[in-house]
Amino acid sequence: MKIGHKLKEMRVQKNLTLEELANRCELSKGFLSQLERDLSTPGLDTLDDILEALGSSLSDFFKEERNYKKTFTQEDYYINEKDGSTIHWIVPNAQKNAMEPILLTLKEGKSSQIQDPFNGEEFGYVLEGVITLYEGGETYHLKKGDTFYIQSNHRHYLKNENAEDAVVLWVSTPPNF
Repeated sequence: MKIGHKLKEMRVQKNLTLEELANRCELSKGFLSQLERDLSTPGLDTLDDILEALGSSLSDFFKEERNYKKTFTQEDYYINEKDGSTIHWIVPNAQKNAMEPILLTLKEGKSSQIQDPFNGEEFGYVLEGVITLYEGGETYHLKKGDTFYIQSNHRHYLKNENAEDAVVLWVSTPPNF
């Protein structure tokens, strides 16, 4: 981590000049300039004083920002095939995110795993074939191009009751698959 670069970004974001920041933390303008150019390294007490003047703290300053991968290819997918269904986890490690999308393929007569009630929402888009959504004692028949959006407060699952494969993009928030 380039401490000086990050300090400069914070100072500029607060619309402070080097001189204003130097006065707030009782340091010289020249010393702060050297810090911002990574020509010098502050002690922890000095860094803490600077961060306090910038409205931050040591813990916030050193908190690592996660670099999120934004795009995925088929090589990234995790695939689980069992008993007439195939689940493609199309965003690896999505259980760490706010939502989890999968591609679900169901062979003739096969069902998804039964989802027990949880506090969340789910969205599905039928890409191929026909499926039946069983949700809280109700059934809904969906064909290619149809969607569903449900609260996840009832037991639910999908079933393919037709001869051709059905493929559904299914998104759960929070992750539940």
